[in-house]
Amino acid sequence: MRALYPGSFDPLTLGHLDLIERASSLFEGVVVAVLRNPLKTPAFSLEQRLHQIRQATGHLQGVEVGSFEGLTVSFAQQQRTEVILRGLRAMSDFEYELQIAHTNKSLAPDVETLFLATAVHHSFLSSSVVREVARFGGDVSHLVPTGVADDLTRLFNRMNSSQNRNG
Repeated sequence: MRALYPGSFDPLTLGHLDLIERASSLFEGVVVAVLRNPLKTPAFSLEQRLHQIRQATGHLQGVEVGSFEGLTVSFAQQQRTEVILRGLRAMSDFEYELQIAHTNKSLAPDVETLFLATAVHHSFLSSSVVREVARFGGDVSHLVPTGVADDLTRLFNRMNSSQNRNG
């Protein structure tokens, strides 16, 4: 059985990576799929996010990395995955994720949604929190894979030096 783990991954966190690692031991294959959302302006380009995920998951068997736009459930069917994997950090995540799971089930009855609880030590972690910490010069090395931490440092150093020149 194959699973799809969709998200924006902007950036990939150690919480995301923990779910991918756990899923790789539960399923024959895991497709990690980055959503291309034209309504959002991500910190990292699609290509950068795909590279970051490939770099962080290179040690795992059966993990594929790709991107999609449109409905997640349509991409799940296209990829022949039977399960959409979602991580839950708190009860507030559950309400939103349950609504999406029911919507997906109404669109594709053959695709299941599986929720995995985030590891306790990653339960506070989100991509937006990581971006904020990095934006203000905080150490994110314990929140994201090494390559991602380096990319965040470069990104915000570049942005801060540009603002200092213009401001």
